[in-house]
Amino acid sequence: MVTIKDVAKISGVSPSTVSRVISNNPRISEETKKKVRKAMKELGYHPNINARNLVAKSTKAIGVIMPSSADKALQNPFFPEILRGIMSVIHKVEYSMSLSTGETEEEIFHEVQRMVHGSYVDGVILLYSRIDDKVTTFLREQGFPFVIVGKPHDFETEITHVDNDNFRAGKEITKHLISMGHKQIGFIGGSRDLFVTRDRENGYLAALQEAGIKDCDSYMIHTEFLKSGGREAVEHLMSLDTPPTGLVVSDDLISLGMLSMLEEYGIRVPQDISMVSFNNVYLSEITRPALTTVDIQIYDLGAQSAKVLIEKTKNKNEPTKRIIIPHKIVYRDSVSER
Repeated sequence: MVTIKDVAKISGVSPSTVSRVISNNPRISEETKKKVRKAMKELGYHPNINARNLVAKSTKAIGVIMPSSADKALQNPFFPEILRGIMSVIHKVEYSMSLSTGETEEEIFHEVQRMVHGSYVDGVILLYSRIDDKVTTFLREQGFPFVIVGKPHDFETEITHVDNDNFRAGKEITKHLISMGHKQIGFIGGSRDLFVTRDRENGYLAALQEAGIKDCDSYMIHTEFLKSGGREAVEHLMSLDTPPTGLVVSDDLISLGMLSMLEEYGIRVPQDISMVSFNNVYLSEITRPALTTVDIQIYDLGAQSAKVLIEKTKNKNEPTKRIIIPHKIVYRDSVSER
């Protein structure tokens, strides 16, 4: 069995120096670190991370909490992309990630309790922001480090969060449809319990009001962030006496479901109905027609949330932060003039 002493002997340093290299001590020169790591690799030495973390009172792990069960959430390309952003940061600092889901809000809550009380992670990232969320309340009461991707329901100035300006994005993308001559514009969003849906919908309503267009309740639908949700939305809209000529859809995956359903109805996009969307997932570019959508920089949302959480786990006095990731509209082929 290879020991620290063996590594020290090969690299020509003391065992304590090897230990400091393993713990990534900033006082050790890069040259010494390279020499020690080379010796570790040659000898096949792997440090006992659990023992080291026990001494440091750190798990070197973070928990990432999905908003619903993995089989549903991972159907949406948003989540693999935000996880990629998170992993890009934690990999560099040699942290691990514990991904948690549950079929119900209650299951998710119990899983987070287990993580916290069992000291399985140093901090938690919530990939959602929900009204009256038990998990958020629990984490605040425990004083446990956590970050929300989205806007907190309460205590906005006390909870570190990473978000887009979804109100502004919703307003801008709706104004694009209005500028193309559309006046009957629908909104398809996810659950109204989610702040991202509320902010985008409020932006849509503000754009209509600014343009002097009366909003219509039958044009506003709330569904799941899944392709099946888009199909249900089309069935409702096509049953109306006066269907909308333009649609603001709160998620690209819903849009994809809507495109296939509209095709079944013989309705062409953008010739018969225009559609704009959010998130700019990779599928939005390769579908036909390619979607005009708001690029919310999903990867950056994940990377920044991981960065600020790790800062909080290392320094309990780290100030609360509100990080807004910029968005931009990507103009493609799903909109035409009215």
